[in-house]
Amino acid sequence: MSNGVPAYGLWLLVVINSAIFITFAFSFFKPRTKRDWWSFGAFSAFLVALFTEMYGFPLTIYFLSGWLQSNYPEIDWLAHDSGHLLEMLFGWKANPHFSPFHLMSFAFIGGGFILLSAAWRVLYQAQQTGTLAESGPYARVRHPQYVGFVMILVGFLFQWPTILTLAMFPILLVMYWRLALSEEREVEAEFGDAYRRYTARVPRFVPRFGRAIVDLYQRSLRLTHLRDSQKAYDVILYLPATTYGGRHDDIPADGL
Repeated sequence: MSNGVPAYGLWLLVVINSAIFITFAFSFFKPRTKRDWWSFGAFSAFLVALFTEMYGFPLTIYFLSGWLQSNYPEIDWLAHDSGHLLEMLFGWKANPHFSPFHLMSFAFIGGGFILLSAAWRVLYQAQQTGTLAESGPYARVRHPQYVGFVMILVGFLFQWPTILTLAMFPILLVMYWRLALSEEREVEAEFGDAYRRYTARVPRFVPRFGRAIVDLYQRSLRLTHLRDSQKAYDVILYLPATTYGGRHDDIPADGL
C-alpha cells in the first residue's frame, strides 16, 4: 500500500476482531446446551475464517489472482480495500465502506445481533418458568436465534466474500436446519399439543409478512375505533355543557 502500512499479515487484528465478535455473539446467545455450543462453534469458525482472510492471508485473492488480474488489470489486488470484492467487481470507485453492499452488510449484521438479543430474553424467561417461548421474535418464527446467526453471516458475505466462507455458508445453513428439527422434536415431546398448535400458526424460519401486515392493519383499525369512541364521548360531554351555558356544573343531576 502506498502509505507503507501492510495490507495483510496483521495476525493480531485477526485475533482481536475474532475475539470481539465471538464474545459479542456469546453475550447475546449465551449457549447452554450441547446443541447451543454446536451452533455457536460453527458460527465462530466462520468468523475466524473470515478475519483470517480479511487481515491475515488473502487466500481468495491469490486463488483468483490470474482471472482478476486479466479482467481487472487497473486494480491493485494486494491493496486491502480490494478485498471488498463486490465493490471492485461492480466498479465502485469511492470508499468501499460507504458502498451499498457495505451498508447492507451493516443492516444485516446489526439486525442479526438485535434479533439474537431479543430472542434470548424471551427464551431465557420461558426456560425459567418452564413454559413455551411464544412471544417477541418467537411469535413470528420458531427459531429466531438461528435466523439471527444467518443474518450476521449474510452481512459478512456482503462485506467481505471469500471462497472459504462461501463454501461454509450452505454447510452452516444445513447444520442449523438439522439442529432446528432436532430441537423441535424435543420441544414437542415436552409440550405436546401446545407446541403442535404453535407450529401450526408460526413458521420455522421465514415470517409470514402477510400475517404481520394484517395484524398491523387490525391494530390500526382498533386504534381508529378507540379514537372515534373518545371523540363521541367528548361530544356527549360537550353538548350538555353548551346547552347550559358552557358549564358542566349547571347540568341538572338527572341530566337533560
